[in-house]
Amino acid sequence: MSSNTPPSFLSRIAIAIGSFFAILGNGRLAADVTRLRAGEALAADVAPREIRVEVPVEKIVEVRVEVPVETIVEKTVELRVEVPTDTAALQLLGLLQREARFVDFIQEDVAPYTDAEIGAAARVVHEGCRKVLREHFAIQPVRTEAEGSRITLQPGFDATAVRLTGHVVGQAPFTGTLGHRGWQVTSVKLPQLTDTAAAHVIAQAEVEL
Repeated sequence: MSSNTPPSFLSRIAIAIGSFFAILGNGRLAADVTRLRAGEALAADVAPREIRVEVPVEKIVEVRVEVPVETIVEKTVELRVEVPTDTAALQLLGLLQREARFVDFIQEDVAPYTDAEIGAAARVVHEGCRKVLREHFAIQPVRTEAEGSRITLQPGFDATAVRLTGHVVGQAPFTGTLGHRGWQVTSVKLPQLTDTAAAHVIAQAEVEL
């Protein structure tokens, strides 16, 4: 017998007798039978209902974040290569030696020589030194007035370019006689060195084979 086929008469009598005693001993079963007799449908006979449950869903929000980016700027830097002072001095000494035999002349003991011999050697040194100065330096007088003339130095004069001699008292203005016009270098044109260490050799030793 299937679950949908009504039981027979004899089966119903057995069910009724069993249910009578079961209802007497079970209050919950009695309540269920009361609801059934009142017309309430069985749970098996009730059509299933659609139950909608709201499930919270995490919402993904796209956020745009501005990230600072370091800007790379190309910058051209002009590099000025300064020649060390000692190297420049060695260059000048080397030029004076090459053109005027300056170091040879200064290192030589001239006491045994006559004035005429020294004068002849000094002429060669003079010509060579003058050539070096003209080729590699621009030299101008500090003062343009003639030597021996009277000049006045106003307050604020350049004390590095003018040296006061004699009896110096008080403050400028000073009036005196120009004993020497002075010299100042306005430009230098020394050769470009490829090896600064070589500048220490101002004159090479000579070996004749």
